[in-house]
Amino acid sequence: MFLGFKPVCRRKFLKAVAGAGAVAAAGELAMAETVLRKTIPQSQEALPVIGLGTWQTFDVGTQAARAPLKSVLREFVSLGGSVLDSSPMYGRSESVAGDLATELGVHKKLFFATKVWITGRDAGIRQMEESFTRLRTRRMDLMQVHNLVDHRTHLATLRQWKETGKVRYIGVTHYTASAHDELARVLASEDLDFVQVNYSVAEREAEKRLLPVAAERRIAVLANRPLAGGALFGKVRGKPLPGWAGEIGCASWAQLFLKFVVSHPAVTCAIPATSKVEHLRDNMKAGVGTLPEAAMRERIAQHIAKL
Repeated sequence: MFLGFKPVCRRKFLKAVAGAGAVAAAGELAMAETVLRKTIPQSQEALPVIGLGTWQTFDVGTQAARAPLKSVLREFVSLGGSVLDSSPMYGRSESVAGDLATELGVHKKLFFATKVWITGRDAGIRQMEESFTRLRTRRMDLMQVHNLVDHRTHLATLRQWKETGKVRYIGVTHYTASAHDELARVLASEDLDFVQVNYSVAEREAEKRLLPVAAERRIAVLANRPLAGGALFGKVRGKPLPGWAGEIGCASWAQLFLKFVVSHPAVTCAIPATSKVEHLRDNMKAGVGTLPEAAMRERIAQHIAKL
């Protein structure tokens, strides 16, 4: 059941669906079998297609500031989420995520992904060890070289750690289209499990070369900036959600944007960040139901381009 598509902002729409109907929908979403998953090509391990980023949102200090994040993380796990992405570059985000996961007792339900962001072998090892401590884990699910910083050095370390079981998967990341060619070269020459890259209906450059290379090399893709850093909401502010969005179960712009991202055959998981439970619930609804096929994806892209 979907509400009428009216020109309302995200916050007003979410308020409109509050109450018994929203609770029932959340209950349905929490059922494990309703959550869409995609497999990591190298292992066939399945991950929910909607994850959670921590850039800016988890970089907080006081207990009062942490309280809403605890609610976000609790809801994320209860709705079937698992991929939690962070970085030492994100200030206190790793520590906050690790502390809250411990308080909630959800470590075993999370797929922890973080990064190394420094030059030099020894410095990289120290930084990664600190990430283990901050996230309160003895084994990292995914360790990524952030923005390709000294990637050859760190990948050598990470391959050793993967062999010993200290990390399960290794990868590289970037967040700008200008780095896509270099990322593609690294993907073509290195033995990797994951690549993380910016991809959204507003930032489609990855479709040209990077995503095809990832697919060819059997490398899983985490999509950062799936909402274009929030810019997409500014683009659609005051505009009605098209009626045909209901054909793929979308009742909000966020759901439409995220379903576009995770429906790309090469994309494994999108990692939108939020500090608001209502936004988290909205995002997670993009991870259930029907994903758009090629014709619908193009319809979405053309519609957004015309706004």
